Amino acid sequence: MDNCFFCKMAKGEVPSNTVYEDDDFRVILDIAPANPGHCLIIPKAHAMNIYEIDPELLSKAAVVAQKIAKKVKAATGCDGVNILQNNEEAAGQSVFHFHIHVIPRYKDDKKFIYKTMTQTHEELSAMRDAIIKA
Repeated sequence: MDNCFFCKMAKGEVPSNTVYEDDDFRVILDIAPANPGHCLIIPKAHAMNIYEIDPELLSKAAVVAQKIAKKVKAATGCDGVNILQNNEEAAGQSVFHFHIHVIPRYKDDKKFIYKTMTQTHEELSAMRDAIIKA
């Protein structure tokens, strides 16, 4: 896409703090990180989200995410790592070019806490059936 900022960044047309690059991806430090060391894995080929990305490229992205998670943990000394990928605005996607966040986490950083809910066995069974049917 000609107007996609992440396409331009992934292709090196926009300056970034690149920590890794191969033929398919550029991994950069997020300019508005959740924690220091927060990286973005950006495919060079445009896809808006997980629904559109080529399955083979998606598989490669998981391998890159593992590699970067290990490097981020070693570099930051964090207690854990979130691998996060948002799809559509309701899920928090603000840049509509598929990308994966690798976020260093610390035991008491209290970020990304969400409230869980309780469902009955019947509700869970109905949801399982709906997902299988879809």
